[in-house]
Amino acid sequence: MKPLILVVEDNTDILFSIKLILEANGFQVITAENGEKALKLLNELETPPEVIISDIMMPKMNGYDFFNAIFENIRWNRIPFIFLSARSSPEEIRFGKMLGVDDYITKPFNEDDLIAAVAGKVARNKKIKSINQKFEELLLSLNIESKASISEEEKNLVHLLIVIWDDRIGPQLKDYYPKEGYLPIPIRDVGSQLFQATVSIYGNEDITEAEGLLLNIENIKKYGYILFDAYQDKTSRGGERQFMIAVIAPKINYFESFEIKKIFRNLSLKLKKNEEWDIKAYWEDLSNVLSTPTL
Repeated sequence: MKPLILVVEDNTDILFSIKLILEANGFQVITAENGEKALKLLNELETPPEVIISDIMMPKMNGYDFFNAIFENIRWNRIPFIFLSARSSPEEIRFGKMLGVDDYITKPFNEDDLIAAVAGKVARNKKIKSINQKFEELLLSLNIESKASISEEEKNLVHLLIVIWDDRIGPQLKDYYPKEGYLPIPIRDVGSQLFQATVSIYGNEDITEAEGLLLNIENIKKYGYILFDAYQDKTSRGGERQFMIAVIAPKINYFESFEIKKIFRNLSLKLKKNEEWDIKAYWEDLSNVLSTPTL
């Protein structure tokens, strides 16, 4: 699959030229005329672009404000960001780099310089992903955690819950399993606490496709693994409905969290597509992961 590049530029001639250059060099390109439209486009994408290229002087939302919105968003702040601007004084270039952008290219630009910058950022991303993958494979290959976290008899202590954000009243428990089971505090309160804790980590806006978190929930002496995501909803503030999937158990080890993440991503996709799903079946999958030796 070709690397996806987002180009934000209000001059249609320049925008078209950049698009042609990038596509001719093996990239897939999506475009927007200003930062406001670019943010809307990013919210609609299932997979974020590998690089963002943006002009600075644009109507509605300029490049500085657009970069700030990207920088503050957990989903996008690791995407390499390049300013491509006619602002070419040393002070302006220095200011752009001080903001934290990955590169600053001035107009009129050299095609080779642009391609080299984009290709370099894409290659760096691939290297980072490869290192992370190898690190996970190395951890999984080590015989560190061979014992299951729970026994067969402790499966009834595993709780799966889904919490949805309501703009008027906050986090609301949508569903949970098992319907009968003991926790030191009501499961609705557990769900609300976990949701608020996640928001405190990721922020309270546009939290989608966040990485899962493995937590030690000290106040109830349990462990939890949570995944925060969102789906488009025109009736909700900001056009998206945030939700949290969580499993609570007596113990969850690091290696089990890999398998839990896969299960949660599958369930998250079902929720986002409004497809039918069976919470008991997902609970059984989670319980089996936690009660089966990891190696």
